[in-house]
Amino acid sequence: MTAPTAIRRLNAADPDFAHHLDHLLSWESVSDDSVNQRVLDIIKAVRERGDAALVEFTRQFDGLDVASMADLILPRERLELALTRITVAQREALEKAAARVRSYHEKQKQDSWTYTEADGTVLGQKVTPLDRAGLYVPGGKASYPSSVLMNAIPAKVAGVTEVVMVVPTPRGEINELVLAAACISGVDRVFTIGGAQAVAALAYGTESVPKVDKVVGPGNIYVATAKRHVFGQVGIDMIAGPSEILVVCDGQTDPDWIAMDLFSQAEHDEDAQAILVSPDADFLDKVAASIAKLMPTMERAQIIETSINGRGALIQVRDMAQAIEVANRIAPEHLELSVADPQAWLPQIRHAGAIFMGRHTSEALGDYCAGPNHVLPTSGTARFSSPLGVYDFQKRSSIIFCSEQGASELGKTASVLARGESLTAHARSAEYRIVDEQKGN
Repeated sequence: MTAPTAIRRLNAADPDFAHHLDHLLSWESVSDDSVNQRVLDIIKAVRERGDAALVEFTRQFDGLDVASMADLILPRERLELALTRITVAQREALEKAAARVRSYHEKQKQDSWTYTEADGTVLGQKVTPLDRAGLYVPGGKASYPSSVLMNAIPAKVAGVTEVVMVVPTPRGEINELVLAAACISGVDRVFTIGGAQAVAALAYGTESVPKVDKVVGPGNIYVATAKRHVFGQVGIDMIAGPSEILVVCDGQTDPDWIAMDLFSQAEHDEDAQAILVSPDADFLDKVAASIAKLMPTMERAQIIETSINGRGALIQVRDMAQAIEVANRIAPEHLELSVADPQAWLPQIRHAGAIFMGRHTSEALGDYCAGPNHVLPTSGTARFSSPLGVYDFQKRSSIIFCSEQGASELGKTASVLARGESLTAHARSAEYRIVDEQKGN
């Protein structure tokens, strides 16, 4: 293993900087034609053959010799058993993280509201939780109990009646931490299925898997493609790209800390993106040296090196103001403001999934136990998207109640606008309720 030497160096003063930055940020998340067609075939099979298709695909893709759907259902007792199989330290960490995630998301709950106008007309909004949410959890080696907490707890806080989890167990590999997290989070039902077939089952329902209202949770390209295709039949959280971190530093943080913060996202996969922006050229050199020094010590060094060299960058800017401009241009999933006074710069941040304030706040704390959700918009979508939250599991209905006087007055306005659109039935429907003031009715 050789230390990385190919990490990209960019300078915002370069006339071609915008072009180079666009190239660095470009990411195409759509599936190729073969993946797309395979997913469509899988969805069609699940819709037509239900449980039988799920059993068949589980045998084919997960290498499991299962006789029927009954072999792919985990009862609540199995989740409780997982709590006894993990270490005391693991259980305490899960419970502490869950408590913090729950406490934070409790503050996101929205309540119904109404107000009454002078003529007795009542307007408002009714907030209602979804009936059922589906949670996709990667299985096998790519197991993330933290994602179970981050997806299931907001749903439960929102008041979702039933949370259904699907998690593949390739070659029979079961992650006890994932099941323990499901138990602590209040997951109601668990099916050991995965891939596009699991998404299809949640979206359309089978004899055993209940149809849900929304599908959330991370997955591979087949899962992401399936989520695209079932959107509209059900809601989805987002189509997530590779994980990303952008660190804005004034040059005063320990360079080893910054290098490891960059590694923390680069180790996810080869396509993850880690970028440092600083006005201090000497500091960028120090971080590059730290990257070279620390790389050989990392267990996932090959993945990190591929990520850092392929999509990473050290960007020199004129000053901190320009650093913030670059941050807003990138609209990162994770933004670390590793500066002396992060609060002073916070008002200028317009686009970021999560903002980590100060030198001591590593992104890793947000991934596991700080409290805010770690399901965040990627690939620049923080320009218009938000972290997963309680509001994703609630829907809002408008409330309109008109008194006789209110209906009469509003009817006059509606009539004019409806006739302007040549929608006569609309106009007459409103006009029927206009009180004839001369006749008193």
